[in-house]
Amino acid sequence: MQRIKPINIEFDTISLFAGIGGLDLGFKYAGFNLIWANDFDKFACLTYQENVGKEIIYGDIRELQDEIPKHEILLAGFPCQPFSTLGKLQGFSDTQRGTLFFEIQKIIEKHNTKVVVLENVKNIINHDKGKTFDKILLELDKLGFYIYYEVLNSADFGIPQRRNRCFIVAFSKKYFKKTKFEFPKKQKLEITTQDLLDEKVEAKYFLSKKIINTILGYGTKGYMAKPTIDLPISKTLTATMAKMHRASQDNYVTDEKNFVANNDETRTNIRKLTPNECRKLQGFPDDWKQVVSDCQAYKQFGNAVTVNVSYAIAKEIFKFIKLNKL
Repeated sequence: MQRIKPINIEFDTISLFAGIGGLDLGFKYAGFNLIWANDFDKFACLTYQENVGKEIIYGDIRELQDEIPKHEILLAGFPCQPFSTLGKLQGFSDTQRGTLFFEIQKIIEKHNTKVVVLENVKNIINHDKGKTFDKILLELDKLGFYIYYEVLNSADFGIPQRRNRCFIVAFSKKYFKKTKFEFPKKQKLEITTQDLLDEKVEAKYFLSKKIINTILGYGTKGYMAKPTIDLPISKTLTATMAKMHRASQDNYVTDEKNFVANNDETRTNIRKLTPNECRKLQGFPDDWKQVVSDCQAYKQFGNAVTVNVSYAIAKEIFKFIKLNKL
């Protein structure tokens, strides 16, 4: 993806739990003015500073409440692990990460925020039989917002990755007409994972002969699943990709050309995705600089919001604000 220069720059915007800026970039491209961002991961902040902007502050949001500037728009891809099926599903019981939504609530109330955009895993809707999601919607309603939500898949926005994420968009009743917000329409997918593969790939990304049977295995009695590789639409990228899970969970491709070129007899012609390929599968721009280790890069791209999806939502919100502000 090429960087997109916005025509207009408006609406002071802050971003909480910004990560490496997938949500932020989409909104920047759409014309929103990012004035402040925060994340608790120092490596994510380093990547953000090198590629997105210098506005990000490293630290715990619970200790930075007094530093948050006045703003109109609040973005928050708040921690998803407490609600993800890949985690322990502790939800609000996770006192370290599960209660961070209530920090967002405090900020909205203090700053009289006009528009709120929240992002999380699809499972947040069903977590604890829907009670978690109902609580979030209830608190936003108490704050005086019109609330809309939808699950969007990255594969419906030009990216060959099956990645379903829940987006909540809320508009303050003090500032906007009661008009239904429409989420962006799906787009036809015209590329495959294979179209995004790197031309040259080092031997270190190829599976060794020692590990290949484990990676392509069906698992154990506790977890059995058919291994699949060379998928045209990739499985969801995860923050733990560096650990190399079985092919039923992570993405692997056959790469005969680079296998032959590397001439390493200890390895097979099947490899994992490179960090750069993960970048492409999340829609980050072509001039992106990797300033962290491969392990950190995999984690960062696995945690990120797909830029294409963020941009599509941001454009619709920009239009909505222009047409419906009181």
